[in-house]
Amino acid sequence: MDDFTGNQRRLATLNVTFNASGAARAARKGNVVMIVDLIDMSTTAEAALDAGALEVFGASPDHVNVPVVTNPEKIGYFAGKKALKHDTEIIIVTEPRLGTEEERRGNIQLALTGIKRSGAQVDAILANVGSEITTLAEFRDKIVLLITECGGVAFDVAYNHGAPQVVTGTVARTMDKRGVEPAKDSAQRAIDLAKKHNTGISLVAASSNSYEDVLAAEHIAKLIIEAGFLQV
Repeated sequence: MDDFTGNQRRLATLNVTFNASGAARAARKGNVVMIVDLIDMSTTAEAALDAGALEVFGASPDHVNVPVVTNPEKIGYFAGKKALKHDTEIIIVTEPRLGTEEERRGNIQLALTGIKRSGAQVDAILANVGSEITTLAEFRDKIVLLITECGGVAFDVAYNHGAPQVVTGTVARTMDKRGVEPAKDSAQRAIDLAKKHNTGISLVAASSNSYEDVLAAEHIAKLIIEAGFLQV
């Protein structure tokens, strides 16, 4: 199959997978990977994008035991380079949700090392509170780095296993979106990137133990199908 430029197009594919191991497999397939971590990583990300953030990255905290490779220092470095490219700063969102900034900083030293190596500056280190995150800082024109034990790990794994692009998606409402809007926007984001990179789409429910993540990923997949992504 050729597009209007005469370039060969890949047959569109779509799948739903689970956990960090599923994120690794999806990345190795060469798919655009969308991380769905409803409470709260991908919902925090959606709110930040609504508030004008330029791009969202995800990374693993320092001490996480998963059966696949993570490299939060590398992601911190590339997030920092992206911030420098746009002459802006990084907002970090991490855990514990109810801890102090000192406790949050203590869990993210690898990512902070990467940011420091890039030469970028950190504007704030915030708690991962979902859609309410935009009440804590000004996100417009900032780069956001989400460092969390579930969605952040899955994002980190997909990024470091070679996915052409890793993004987030949610079905939860934000300050600016209600009803099905967040899910539709997430579906369209995945479709646009898959067309840009000429790839399939893999939706990763960040935890197979989270019924919310699984249902949300399946719902976004349904919307991608309804939008005609799989039609030849």
